[in-house]
Parts: sequence; structure tokens; C-alpha cells
Amino acid sequence: MEEFSPTPAECESHCEGTDDNLNHIKEKMLDIETSGQMADWFKAFGDSTRLRIIHALLQQELCVHDLTVLLDMGQSAISHQLRYLRNLRIVKRRKVGKTVYYSLDDTHIEEIFIQTLEHISHS
Repeated sequence: MEEFSPTPAECESHCEGTDDNLNHIKEKMLDIETSGQMADWFKAFGDSTRLRIIHALLQQELCVHDLTVLLDMGQSAISHQLRYLRNLRIVKRRKVGKTVYYSLDDTHIEEIFIQTLEHISHS
């Protein structure tokens, strides 16, 4: 017996949905602005250099020079990534004289990072 495999158009014409009233879901959905902010935030976590910076800052507060040594990258590249992360409030800075120290903005960053790392580490 041949299996029925509907095309998208056939599926749409035959589908009656799962609920007559989806308003209870729609009311709880993210608005466009919030979903855009979340997407930007996840984009920040989509870059391996930024993830390595975040991981280093999980260990302790560091200056740009420290990060250039740890990541074996140039100062302008590190500064660019830190500015990106700071604009999204993932990292914050503290200035002492001419030296700027960076740390994670709050514990939520650490929690999300560690949860993600644990998720990909277990099998």
C-alpha cells in the first residue's frame, strides 16, 4: 500500500488546526521588539570568539591585554568584540586609571553559558 504524502498545499487545505481559538497562545507570544532583542542576544552567542571571551570572563575580570594574550588575537579585534558584547549588556566594564577591566554583566550570562555547555557536553 502506498503512503499518502501530502504536498504543502494539500496539507493546508486538509488541515483543520489543533485549536479553534489560538488567542490564548497569541496573547503570550513574544512581541516583535522582544523577539528581535533575543535574536540579537543569541547572535552574540553565535560567534566562537565571543564565546571564548565570555568563557575567559567567567573565570575572572580581565583587561583587553589579558584577553589578547589568552585568545592570541589583536587588541582591535578583542576591543571590537567587547564593544559588541557591551552593547548587548553581556559584559560590563570598570575603569581604573587608564586600564579598563571587563566582566560579565550579571549572573544570568554565566547561568546561560554553563547550561548550554552542560547541554552539549552530555551524551
